[in-house]
Amino acid sequence: MLQRPVLLRVLFAVSAGCTALFVASALAAHSDSNEEDGRVSADRLVHRNAERMIVEGKQTFRHDTFGDEAFWGETLKLHQAIAGAKHGGVGPGVSPATALAVGLKIDVDALPDSLRFQLAHGTLDVNDSANTLALLQLNAVVGVTGFFDKAGHIASMGIQCALCHSTVDNSFAQGIGHRLDGWANRDLNVGAIIALAPDLSVPARLLNTDQPTARAVLNSWGPGKFDAELFLDGKPFRPDGKSSAVLIPPAFGLAGVNLGTWTGFGSTTYWNALVANIEMHGKGVFYDPRLADSVQYPVAVKAGSNDVRNDPDLVTSKLAALHFYQLAIPAPRPSATLAQGSIEIRGKEIFEGRAQCARCHVPPLFTEPGYNMHTPEEIGIDDFQSSRSPTKMYRTSPLRGLFTHKKGGFYHDGRFATLQAVVDHYDRLFGTGLSQDDKDALIAYLNGL
Repeated sequence: MLQRPVLLRVLFAVSAGCTALFVASALAAHSDSNEEDGRVSADRLVHRNAERMIVEGKQTFRHDTFGDEAFWGETLKLHQAIAGAKHGGVGPGVSPATALAVGLKIDVDALPDSLRFQLAHGTLDVNDSANTLALLQLNAVVGVTGFFDKAGHIASMGIQCALCHSTVDNSFAQGIGHRLDGWANRDLNVGAIIALAPDLSVPARLLNTDQPTARAVLNSWGPGKFDAELFLDGKPFRPDGKSSAVLIPPAFGLAGVNLGTWTGFGSTTYWNALVANIEMHGKGVFYDPRLADSVQYPVAVKAGSNDVRNDPDLVTSKLAALHFYQLAIPAPRPSATLAQGSIEIRGKEIFEGRAQCARCHVPPLFTEPGYNMHTPEEIGIDDFQSSRSPTKMYRTSPLRGLFTHKKGGFYHDGRFATLQAVVDHYDRLFGTGLSQDDKDALIAYLNGL
C-alpha cells in the first residue's frame, strides 16, 4: 500500500500528465478545427456566392428592365396602346385575350386567389384592357413591367429578358401557368406587339423609312421570331422576299457552350450586353468596334451602337449574375413517355456512327467543345444570315431539349419544318445513305434528348 506522500506524488504526476495530454489534444483539435473551419469557410463562401448569383441573376432575368422604359414607354408610348383610349391611352387597348393571342404569358404564381377563381370560373372579362393593366400591376405578365402613377394610371412600361426567353407550363390554362425560364417563347409575336406602339418615328428614322413601312416590317416577323440585326444592318428582308427575322432560341443548357447565338456573334454574356443595351434599349455601357463598320452595319453606326455610354450604368453590374443564372438553367428532359427504348438506342448508334451527327454535335454538350462554328457551305445552306454576323458563319446549336422548341421549325429561320426534313437534308449533303428506318430511329433519339 502506497504511503500518502507517495500517493499524492503519483496522483499529481498522473494529473499533470492528463492535463498536458488534454491541453495537447485540445490544441490539436483546435488546430484541426481551424483547418477544417478554413476549408468549410472557403467552401461556404463559394456556395453562398453561387446562391447569391443565382438569386440575383433570376431577379434580373425575370424583372429587370435596365431602364428601358425610357424607350418603350416614353419614346414609343407602347403603354398607351396597351391601356387603350378608354383607360387614358390610345386605340382599343390590349385585353388579356389579345395579350394571350400574341403570345404573352401570365405567371400564375403572381395571381391572388381571388383572380385565379375568376379566371377559373370565367367571371373575369378577358376582353377588357383594364384587366390587362391589373395584371401588369401584379407583375403577372411574363417579361413586361408596367409603371403606374399615384392615381393608378399606367405611365410607362419596360421589358425584361424573360419576355422572349421564358414561357409557362400552361398548368392553369393556355398561356397561364408556372414560369419556365430559358424556354424560347415561340408563341410570342414580338413584331406585332411593337407595331402597336403609337410612335415609331425614332426607329423609322434609323431605318430611313416612314412609320407605316416600319410597322409592315415588324408585322412580317411572325410568332416566335425576332430580328436582332435589323437595327444594325437595316436589312428587313432576305433576297427571296421573306422576313430577315430568326427564331427565338432557347436560353437553357448553355453551360459549356462557347458561342451562344445562331451566327456566333459572341458569348452568352456578350449577347446579354448587346441585347440589354441595343435591342431592349436599356441604359448601360456596351462596346464592340466591329459595329463601327459603316458598310456592314450602317444603322449601328448611325445610332452609335458600337460605343454606348450611359451614366448611371444600369446594365453592367447585372451581367455577371445574369450570366451565372442562365448557365445554371438545365436543358429540360422529355417526359417519361419518351423514355429510351430499343429504337432510341439504335438511333443513338446511328447518331454517333453512320449519320456523322456526333462529329459536330459532340455528346454530352451536343455542340463542339471549342469553336463551334461552320461556314454556310459546310452545312449546305445560304449565307444570308451568316453574312449579317462578323463571323460569317453558323453555330452548331446544342440539341438537348429539342422537344421544347419544335414550333416554328428548325435552323435559325425555321426553314426545316420537321426533324425529318433536317435529317433528309444532311443525308443528302453527306451522302450517308440512311434508310427510312434509320431516320426514324435517329429522330426518336433526337426527340428524347
